[in-house]
Amino acid sequence: MIGDRVRRWAWVGFLAQVLFVASWLLAAVWQGSGYHPMEHTISDMLAVGAPAAMVLIVVFTLCGLATILFAWLAVRPALRPGGRTATVGAVLLTLSIFGVGDVLAGAERQGCRLADPGCTGPDQRANLGGKIDTMITPTGILLFIAAVLVLAAAMKRAPGWQRWAWPFRSVGVGFAVLLFAFVNAPAGLTGLFERFLAAFGAAAIAALALGIARRAS
Repeated sequence: MIGDRVRRWAWVGFLAQVLFVASWLLAAVWQGSGYHPMEHTISDMLAVGAPAAMVLIVVFTLCGLATILFAWLAVRPALRPGGRTATVGAVLLTLSIFGVGDVLAGAERQGCRLADPGCTGPDQRANLGGKIDTMITPTGILLFIAAVLVLAAAMKRAPGWQRWAWPFRSVGVGFAVLLFAFVNAPAGLTGLFERFLAAFGAAAIAALALGIARRAS
């Protein structure tokens, strides 16, 4: 039986996803006239020289930490009847772009914003933060897809969670499709597809958090 402690951490995980999405939606308002959400990425808003970048960095770091705690203190115990795959899934979610990826937001600051005159892709990646971002972000995205698929396998084995297995597996496939669309998006739509990717992943985590919270009630 899922206890109150698990339910509390499930709500923490849910609220973290809401805050994560709300923060980058709101931050677009103060980026200035040169920034266009459909064209420029979320990472642009955290780059060196971006207005109030530290606000997003702090929020992302806290949301990433909350997601990690949610993975270990809510997801793992809730799906533990599904066997070791629950632990593996929790590890993968911890290491994913929504866990460690967000916690390291401050270390992934790109050198400049593409929204600013004179900034190019190589300029963004020239500093240490840009190099770290280039390495961590793709890895974190792939780890999130793996986490969803492994957690779906755990759900298939865990009593009471079987009906979640197929929808959650579909989330992994859908996220992979969105990733492909993002990588191949026209230059003017890069920001839009990245936001779809971020919102879709956060929504999947939030849905799982709600499922665990309701089961614990």
